[in-house]
Amino acid sequence: MENILWQHIQHLKNSVPLIHNITNYVVMNNTANALLAAGASPIMAHAQSEIEDMVTICQALVVNIGTLDEYWSMSMINAAKKANELGKPWILDPVGAGATSYRNEIIAKLLELKPTIIRANASEIMALAKVSNLPTKGVDSTAKSNEAIEAAKLLTKEFASVVCISGETDIILGKDQKLSLKNGNALMAKVTGLGCSASAITAAFAAIIEDKFEATSAAMALMGVCGEIAAKNSAGPGSLQLNLLDKLYNITENEFITHLKIGE
Repeated sequence: MENILWQHIQHLKNSVPLIHNITNYVVMNNTANALLAAGASPIMAHAQSEIEDMVTICQALVVNIGTLDEYWSMSMINAAKKANELGKPWILDPVGAGATSYRNEIIAKLLELKPTIIRANASEIMALAKVSNLPTKGVDSTAKSNEAIEAAKLLTKEFASVVCISGETDIILGKDQKLSLKNGNALMAKVTGLGCSASAITAAFAAIIEDKFEATSAAMALMGVCGEIAAKNSAGPGSLQLNLLDKLYNITENEFITHLKIGE
């Protein structure tokens, strides 16, 4: 599996896919830089008058609801509809799922459009299952991995999406497929938007890899390994941001293979 994921990483750098991001104000710059460092090309656009044209020219779409409002929500829904119409992959990052009724309302509408990939933390995954009225246990309790896995399996079955539960261990679930990745570093949680960058990089891989489970696995493996290596050379979250971008850009095959931790 390690060699397959590394081949995908090299393929991304040689392909330079154009990725359309409707993402939040907080992370736009970081997300664009992460895409560039990994080998993709970012577009940040949410104007309703151009949204369908942007989806048409790009190879994948990211919908990140972090700084949601009424205007952006319509842009997101229209973009997802267009991506489906054109058969292009789109990734849902349901930031803050479960926090407000409005946020849940928009999430429900986006889920109806069957995202290709859903990437979120355990609490958000469990909130999605609740919003979708899926019969999951424990959605009101503190997020635990086994509860989130159950919710993720239900989401995969209901919406035919690949689901990634991000956390200390990243768990990727597809139809009859499961992979756990145990890379990363606790310091990454002190940098805002690294999860959002992971979603964008997932879209980049999904743009060029037909197997979306492998695409998601490659993205999370790359982010986890690069974050782990970068943290070793960082004095704090400020330098981690810089070192992570550099490592996304210059990671070697030996670094990737020797650091990657695939679990059960």
